[in-house]
Amino acid sequence: MTKKLYFDAPLETEFTAEVIEIQRDERGFGVILSETLFYPTGGGQSHDTGTIGSARVVDVIIEDEIIIHILDKEIEVGNYPAKIDWDRRFANMQHHSGQHIFSAVFWKELGLETISSHISGETPTTIDFNKEMLSDKEITLVEKAANKLVFENRAMKAYFVENKDSVPFRRPPKVDGKIRVIEIEAYDYSACGGTHCPRTGMVGMLKIVRTERINQKTRIHFVAGWQALAYFDETQKAAQESAQFLAIGIDALKKTVENQHVQLKSAQSELKKLREMKLEIEAQKMAQLAEAVGEKWLATALFENRNAGELRLLAMKLRAYPGMVAVLASFDGSKLSLVTACADDTDINANDFLQKHLLPLEGRGGGDKSIAQGGGVSDEDSLKDLFTKTKSYL
Repeated sequence: MTKKLYFDAPLETEFTAEVIEIQRDERGFGVILSETLFYPTGGGQSHDTGTIGSARVVDVIIEDEIIIHILDKEIEVGNYPAKIDWDRRFANMQHHSGQHIFSAVFWKELGLETISSHISGETPTTIDFNKEMLSDKEITLVEKAANKLVFENRAMKAYFVENKDSVPFRRPPKVDGKIRVIEIEAYDYSACGGTHCPRTGMVGMLKIVRTERINQKTRIHFVAGWQALAYFDETQKAAQESAQFLAIGIDALKKTVENQHVQLKSAQSELKKLREMKLEIEAQKMAQLAEAVGEKWLATALFENRNAGELRLLAMKLRAYPGMVAVLASFDGSKLSLVTACADDTDINANDFLQKHLLPLEGRGGGDKSIAQGGGVSDEDSLKDLFTKTKSYL
């Protein structure tokens, strides 16, 4: 069994590592120490990193109370100076402590029990609750209550108890025997084996950055401490740059963006109408220039870099003309898009008509008797013969 120094000394970063055993397996080269400050992955919290001698600790695993330190290179049995990466440890401490604070507040204020959590000092930490949705009012309530606990700088005590009934746990542990308690002074008691700040004030600040619904649960994403500061810096920079671009103050940013959104929606609606009119006029001209083939009319056109969706809309307008058969194509330099459309009074199947045109190109596509769409890889030389057999297909 490895003695877990991190339980009692979460703020310590340096110690003498006594390597007592070496392991080699599919995970890499690992060492076992008599005692360690390195926290292993577990309880939703990721492992510590750091150094043992000249080797980097890249992973820490616990198996049957034995902690295995995975290194980036081999070392011998013996004593070495060891050091924890403090920035990573402290970020994990801030977020794990923040998770306890949020979980306690959600329970006391909203009656919501934490289902699961994932602690991360690098990306936002997540907590899942047994509720489908949280309102903005509930989020604000919880954030204020959580940060009040932080600003009050309450003690966060860690200690072991033999009898779980002696502690008013928010969520009673399922195991018996020696249990480690994390207590937020006069507020919350949880069973946990992670590393935590000794006082809530060290968490710095808590901020829920987003929520999402997963099945019938709500997942919150929050940041704490240094990560919260980085988040606020990034958000402030984005707001300042956006306001500067619009030549307004930050206080006017929300209203300005809302007004521009309304204007954009109106412009998009007007543009859509103009495009419809343009396509209608274009279809009329193509219908007037269509070639008579027996009792049918054939309209063909090859465009450059034309949107496939717009090509389809134009084809649909053309098929509204009696006796019309349309074959429209667009080439972007390497790929050909092809649409065929047939009026209801023709005996031509648009999908069959498409397949005949795609066959020389080894293209793919499909549709029905009215309209079909497809394409394939092509070059400019192949385009010269694109419509040469179209009349014979009719």
